[in-house]
Amino acid sequence: MPAHVHSPSAHSCLVGELTRLKNSLEEWTGKTISEQALDYAIEVYNTNRRLLKKIYELRRSNTPPLSGTEAMEMVLAGMFMDKEEHNRMLEEVLADQPQPTRLEEPTTRLMLIGSENDDLEFLRLIESLGADVVIDDHCTGTRYFWNEVIWQEDRLSAIATRYLNKPPCPLKDLVERHRFSHILKLARDYNVQGVFLVQQKFCDPHEFDMAPIESLLKENHIPTLFLELDMTIPAGQFRTRIEAFLELLQLELA
Repeated sequence: MPAHVHSPSAHSCLVGELTRLKNSLEEWTGKTISEQALDYAIEVYNTNRRLLKKIYELRRSNTPPLSGTEAMEMVLAGMFMDKEEHNRMLEEVLADQPQPTRLEEPTTRLMLIGSENDDLEFLRLIESLGADVVIDDHCTGTRYFWNEVIWQEDRLSAIATRYLNKPPCPLKDLVERHRFSHILKLARDYNVQGVFLVQQKFCDPHEFDMAPIESLLKENHIPTLFLELDMTIPAGQFRTRIEAFLELLQLELA
């Protein structure tokens, strides 16, 4: 991936890299990757993205039938397993139209913003305290699947366009910060009442972004809590801080 995805040369650069990858795979396997095969793979992956977005749409409800932990588990599973099998399982979940199994009363609606965050125990901790993580903007969440490949005659060009236009992490958005409007739209669409800004230690691009994101959300009357973590979370310390933050939100919303 080009470092500067908004550069005029980024698209041609990425198409060139994908072409080299395709040629090397063909040489290694002794098989030609046809346009039909690319079309098939693109549709399988696009279907996966559509299904995950439908899963996330369920979380816009006042009483989401799926928790943030369950949604993250589905996204993470799709990163490791066969996409067609994953699609079938997502279709089964959606066909069942899951009903709320937790409290019927609306809970505090939260958003997670940060870098890579696949710690399911962290989400379980948050949701055990009476909150719902209804949406996120991080590498193992919506950024992974949010946009699709739009068909073009040149399939590799279409794939390159998709990756250049996906909701970026700060590493790819340090100059323009196009993602700020995307973050604000997600917060409004999902009726977010508070945001956790989750910072992986030593991830400088995200650290540069935390202050302006906090200002952006504050200007739009959305409270934030900054949490810094390493490979593991300080569960006791986080529990205390999250409880205090949720109590403050409840007082403001009362």
